[in-house]
Amino acid sequence: MNPELLQRLRAQFGWPTADSTPVENTQPGCAEPLTLLGAPADYRAIEEGRLGAYDIGLIGAPMDLGVTNRPGARFGPRALRAIERVGPFHHLHKIEPMRRRRVADLGDAPMRSRYDLNLCHADLETTFAALAAAGCRPLTVGGDHSITLPILKALGRDAPLALIHFDAHCDTEGPIDGKKFHHGGPFREAVLAGVLDPERTIQIGIRGAAEPCWEFSYASGMTVLHMEDVDALGVDGVVARARAVVGDAPVYVSFDVDVLDPSVTPGTGTPEAGGLSARQAIAALTGLAGLNVIGGDVVEVAPAYDPSISTALTAAQMLFEILCLMTLAPDQPAKA
Repeated sequence: MNPELLQRLRAQFGWPTADSTPVENTQPGCAEPLTLLGAPADYRAIEEGRLGAYDIGLIGAPMDLGVTNRPGARFGPRALRAIERVGPFHHLHKIEPMRRRRVADLGDAPMRSRYDLNLCHADLETTFAALAAAGCRPLTVGGDHSITLPILKALGRDAPLALIHFDAHCDTEGPIDGKKFHHGGPFREAVLAGVLDPERTIQIGIRGAAEPCWEFSYASGMTVLHMEDVDALGVDGVVARARAVVGDAPVYVSFDVDVLDPSVTPGTGTPEAGGLSARQAIAALTGLAGLNVIGGDVVEVAPAYDPSISTALTAAQMLFEILCLMTLAPDQPAKA
């Protein structure tokens, strides 16, 4: 070994004495509170009107009254808060989002009833409208995918948003059992409400036997990439198509964990075989850096169906990837 190199390494990285521990690098251990991505907690910010203190608000939406198959996604926020060792540094983007933006875990969105889907949606819209008014961009953990509808209604009030949607299902179905507000139709209702631009919407990873339900996606002009399209295009091709579809418009990123193969994320309500790998999904999200991402969500984590915690761990990673996209988005203020 080069003696000069060894001396430089000792000078730069060595400890002052053999048994000293650099206190500033000590890990906090198990005493820290559990929060989304380890962000600082401010669970009373909504109630006390402090939303303007943050650029990005991590928030739970523990509601699964809109599921058509297996329930349990109401426990998604709790499961992701229990995940550690995701972030804080992104080795490809070369950033620590929480050093560049004012980020906090705002707790769970307040909802008055655990039994009334419409009332839950109304409460979610009220909460996310408050975030939008304060300039705090939301990044949400569901909950079932129906939560995205009130979020889009709140964020798209002034102008319809673009959408990058990762999912096994298009979620543009009509009423089920006489109800139109369910997790199979939020994007149909968002378009009809005038808060989502279908021609600037791309849906990635679609597959399974529900294909006849997605007529609205094609009729409205959405771009639909089935899994065979993903295979043919490759991740780079998918990213290029997504960037072309949304352009420089304000875009919302919605990630349903059932877009991933159930070998990776079995803990979800409507698993479909043959999905994306975690590596493909991370690469696709990483490739979207620089888009004007104004919000996002990770939904449909139902931890009871996955004793391995693989689903929650992978979902937390996707949440971190979207946080990085929001951090790198234009028109974001620097951290004060």
